[in-house]
Amino acid sequence: MFPGRPEKIIATIEARMASSRLPGKVLLPLAGKPALERLIERLKRSNYLDGIVVATTDKPGDEAIEALAKSLGVGCFRGSEDDVLGRVLGAAQSAGADVICEITGDCPLLDWRVVDRGIAEFFAAPLDYACNCLTQSYPLGFETQVFPTRVLAEVERLTEDPVDRTHVSYYIYTHPETYRVKNWTANPEAFAPEMRLTLDETDDLKLIDRVFRELLPTHPDFSAEDVVVLLKQKPEWLAINEHVRQKQAHEG
Repeated sequence: MFPGRPEKIIATIEARMASSRLPGKVLLPLAGKPALERLIERLKRSNYLDGIVVATTDKPGDEAIEALAKSLGVGCFRGSEDDVLGRVLGAAQSAGADVICEITGDCPLLDWRVVDRGIAEFFAAPLDYACNCLTQSYPLGFETQVFPTRVLAEVERLTEDPVDRTHVSYYIYTHPETYRVKNWTANPEAFAPEMRLTLDETDDLKLIDRVFRELLPTHPDFSAEDVVVLLKQKPEWLAINEHVRQKQAHEG
């Protein structure tokens, strides 16, 4: 819970096995543990989150994700594969969330300090949406979006556009005339928008695995700044996945 605020803050993690480019990616191993487990371990250190719910699909193949979530003591909500907005809303409502911290399962390096800063930025002014990804400043893979459950519920009623339903908060940040939107930026030590640390293809997995194996033994609670410093010291590692193209919202 954020100091002085009564709202219940829940992180929702979108995760499914049926990735087109790297099937089962959220359960692939990073330094010996599933990527989703690594992400959940890092989020559990947050000072402000009141809970975590994995938002997976009702497809039979995603039973493994539900089993992992339960084994780690976090919630799991199963819903439509295509209607991700509805699935995230259902996940948040299942946990009684007042505020959603939207996270995707392809960001296993996400730093809980980045999440907590996003929550602090959201509560620092009257906002409907706070994020660090409208203008990239952190490496790709540290995206954090914070907004009220009531706003997402309103959006759920307003739009049936497939882009909006697939990219949960897209309608919110593309309607700044309706919603109060803020993008916040990384501090200088973590500023590295050119770095790609999101999990979409095999070479992404190779790079992220190297980062975990390098940092975990000496600093289990490593920060975004630690990751950026490491990769500036080892720029050749960034060549591993420099060819991977990031999909845009309209591409699904």
